[in-house]
Amino acid sequence: MARVSTYLNFSNHTEEVFLFYKSIFGGTFTLPGIQRMGDVPQQEGTPPMSDDIKKLVMHVELPITGGHILMGTDAPEQMGFQVNFGNNIYINLEPDTREETRRLFDGLSAGGKVGMELQDMFWGGYFGSCTDKYGVQWMFNCITK
Repeated sequence: MARVSTYLNFSNHTEEVFLFYKSIFGGTFTLPGIQRMGDVPQQEGTPPMSDDIKKLVMHVELPITGGHILMGTDAPEQMGFQVNFGNNIYINLEPDTREETRRLFDGLSAGGKVGMELQDMFWGGYFGSCTDKYGVQWMFNCITK
């Protein structure tokens, strides 16, 4: 079955980020839950992982609003990754009600930065944006009829 998801890479704190998102959206992580780097079989010719690396998140999935799947992984510098956050990625949420829009906006903007406060827009949407405390940008667009 086709689906749309958003994949996020973090430097060694993906578990913290996804526990925060789970506290906002509710639900449970898709089985088998949080998979760790240490769960990956040792590949021939690669150096062994340190215990710190083994504890990091290899993959996690969390269903959020409207059936969207949020996925994430740690991208440790020790394994050659360098995470660079840009200003070109937003996750767009389209909740069914203004109340749910406000709840999600308030939760995700807590400790972060509001880009545009929620407000009625000319296209009929209740719209706003924020950057959460982890640097991820969110847009909210509730169309009320």
